[in-house]
Amino acid sequence: MLEHQIELLSQGMDALKIGVVGNGSWATALVKILCDNAVPKIISWHLKNDEDVQFVEQNKHNPRYLTDVAFDLSKIELNASLLKVIEQSDVILVAVPSAFLDDLLQQCPADSFKNKTIISAVKGVNSKTHQIISPYFQSVWQVPAAQMLAVSGPCHAEEVAMEKLSYLTLASENETLATQMAALFNNKYILTKTTNDIYGIEYAAVLKNVYAIACGICHGLGYGDNFQAVLVSASIREIECFLNASHQYHRDVKDNAYLGDLLVTAYSQFSRNRTFGNMLGKGYSVKSAQREMNMIAEGFFATRTMHEINSEHNAVMPILNAVYDIIYNNHQPKKRIESLLVELI
Repeated sequence: MLEHQIELLSQGMDALKIGVVGNGSWATALVKILCDNAVPKIISWHLKNDEDVQFVEQNKHNPRYLTDVAFDLSKIELNASLLKVIEQSDVILVAVPSAFLDDLLQQCPADSFKNKTIISAVKGVNSKTHQIISPYFQSVWQVPAAQMLAVSGPCHAEEVAMEKLSYLTLASENETLATQMAALFNNKYILTKTTNDIYGIEYAAVLKNVYAIACGICHGLGYGDNFQAVLVSASIREIECFLNASHQYHRDVKDNAYLGDLLVTAYSQFSRNRTFGNMLGKGYSVKSAQREMNMIAEGFFATRTMHEINSEHNAVMPILNAVYDIIYNNHQPKKRIESLLVELI
């Protein structure tokens, strides 16, 4: 931990200044969680433009996402300046789609994250560097591993908005930091746990979006619950196979942050990746499905990147390969899934 943050923590968690970067549904849900808690006292929230800032100031809710969530603006400092939010925060919670992260951070000087703790809520891979988000911040922005965390589910933003009981996992190589940061999120509807398997948690969060697309495709094609159970069972085995090939660690993939996150993304009505896949299975083209959706399906980007990453590890991943063929090689979903069935036995 940084000396500055050690001093702040000695004064109490409410002395920490938290900044949230992102204005989508997941960022909005995380701001709600923090606002509902006793600490921190003030959250700095970066919104993408002055119009959004003015809207939230006037209406007390996000103009486009989770619009039923009303915010106590006495606990939030809204700002369209990313640099100001970063500068005045000790902890930066990043909840931006991975495809847009590089472009957003281009405006930042090289030392912007010096002496900052980063919590990644980005469930994706940087397409340029082929890195999950924690090593991306370490190599590109020189954030030490001991100051890097990732937050994972199973936790849909829509259920957070309704205050339905949910679980979050905070992951970091720095176990003390993970425990301290997990305390920020605990409340009556959010329970937290910690792990030091940050790489496993991040990769699992990326891959589960790919498998949710597969589940959506099969649902759109008319496959029922019986086959979906087989598909999800095979999916968690693929996740475990990839994690063992890429990052050896004694992990239990039946835990919440692996299997639990996969299950909620594969089955939930709120899963945008499952919705995207369902449209493909019903005959939509990739472009038409994207146009119909109001939100980013991270699995679209993750499928290509993970397919490329796995070429280096050679893990056996037939479901990933099938989704890649459907999205990027224009294979007909019905025929490609039929060819997959034999590989799942």
